[in-house]
Amino acid sequence: MKNKSSRIVMIIGSLMLLLVFLFPLWSISLEAPQFPEGINMYIWVNQITGDTESTLQNMNILNHYIGMQKIEPDSIPELQYFPYIVVFMSVIGVLFGIVGNRKLFLTWTILMIILGVLGIYDFYLWEYDYGHNLDPHAPIKVPGMVYQPPLFGSEWLLNFRATSYPALGSLFMGGSVLFAGLAYFMSKEKKELKNEEAN
Repeated sequence: MKNKSSRIVMIIGSLMLLLVFLFPLWSISLEAPQFPEGINMYIWVNQITGDTESTLQNMNILNHYIGMQKIEPDSIPELQYFPYIVVFMSVIGVLFGIVGNRKLFLTWTILMIILGVLGIYDFYLWEYDYGHNLDPHAPIKVPGMVYQPPLFGSEWLLNFRATSYPALGSLFMGGSVLFAGLAYFMSKEKKELKNEEAN
């Protein structure tokens, strides 16, 4: 019974990963006196959106004045290949769940943790380039000023308060890892029970 339960938990965790296509992974918002309601941008596994269709346009207008690069989702390679990685990991996880091998459960869990860390690091590098690689001919230039949004938390960038936090998609991704880890420990418990019966 335990072995069957661990397989089911592993399969559920693997399928949970696909929810990143339904919910954004990260949220970045900008607040300022001229934008009292804030400008909210959402980063998905395959796209970048906002509260309205004009969100990215408004963001790019602000970026132009301070020399930041335009946000063009179609030119970001990660948004092109990340969806394939997610689908691949989900399918592999389901297959591992069907096989029911606890070592495969652990392998999938470790791979997901590594991919998650690499994804956050890649996002940090993107933010760094986005906030440091400024146009020297920008209309507004503040010597020594950079505009990198925070990875976690809030920070003032001139008169804008930038806030950055994981969104619901990241929670589901983390949940899939927890489910896979739980499946591993459940299968471990089953293995230990078998050893006790053998003795």
